[in-house]
Amino acid sequence: MGLPWYRVHTVVLNDPGRLLAVHIMHTALVAGWAGSMALYELAVFDPSDPVLDPMWRQGMFVIPFMTRLGITNSWGGWSITGGTVTNPGIWS
Repeated sequence: MGLPWYRVHTVVLNDPGRLLAVHIMHTALVAGWAGSMALYELAVFDPSDPVLDPMWRQGMFVIPFMTRLGITNSWGGWSITGGTVTNPGIWS
């Protein structure tokens, strides 16, 4: 059993440098997890039958959220729909 959340935060409240470092590290951990999961899901994703075997049925978690944000094309010309892309735009 750990400390309650308010006890943990009061430890770093009086030290601004440590508070900032803790939050930067948390951001880095979350971004690293999201990036590695997106690469893993991209490696195992099968776009051959989007009707009978959609992303959620393949166990995807990160890529569906990315597509909701509009990230559907890659700079390398790959598309989530399987087509080719000529101008992916800045958000892809």
